[in-house]
Amino acid sequence: MIKLIAFLGNYGKKYENTRHNAAWVVLPELDIWSRLSWQNKFRGEYAKCVHPADSTESLHFLKPHTYMNLSGESVGELAKFFKLKCENILVVHDELEIKPATISLKWAGGLGGHNGLRSIKAALGTPDFWRLKIGIGKPQFENADIAGYVLSAFSKSELSGLNRASVNLNDLLNKVLNCKNQGELKVLLNGKPSIKIELKDEK
Repeated sequence: MIKLIAFLGNYGKKYENTRHNAAWVVLPELDIWSRLSWQNKFRGEYAKCVHPADSTESLHFLKPHTYMNLSGESVGELAKFFKLKCENILVVHDELEIKPATISLKWAGGLGGHNGLRSIKAALGTPDFWRLKIGIGKPQFENADIAGYVLSAFSKSELSGLNRASVNLNDLLNKVLNCKNQGELKVLLNGKPSIKIELKDEK
């Protein structure tokens, strides 16, 4: 059962709507957003609500304010405080390796060079946690500055795509949150390392 959803990003006005902050960009589009009341805690913004799969459990939400490369300091602190297992943690983050506005769910595995994930692995002592990836695509040109790309702002068309992808994101997240154990979560993957939901072209 997922008990913590951590949305990775960089804190500060200059990082708003940048590709590296894709998780923060889509957060207000989630169905559950209006039910959350945020407070400063665990080195970030923290909220909780009754878990949709079990009314005796809480579902925790976290936006680390440690900056991306130190996300694990915030996630690790919360996980330790609530004595969460790694399989209870879902990390929402931007992903270069999948097309823009594509949503992907993955259990454990490699980190894909993502410094936020690397920091969380170091804090938890394992890469075995759930990831919900939001595709931002790669730069058009080879040898492009990747750091500059992820820290630059989304275009209007990219933001529009993310907005339309929120339907897919909510659908997948609702399925994830209604799983009561690790076995049910892995059924969602249908025997694959990950599942992807691509944005349908507008007609």
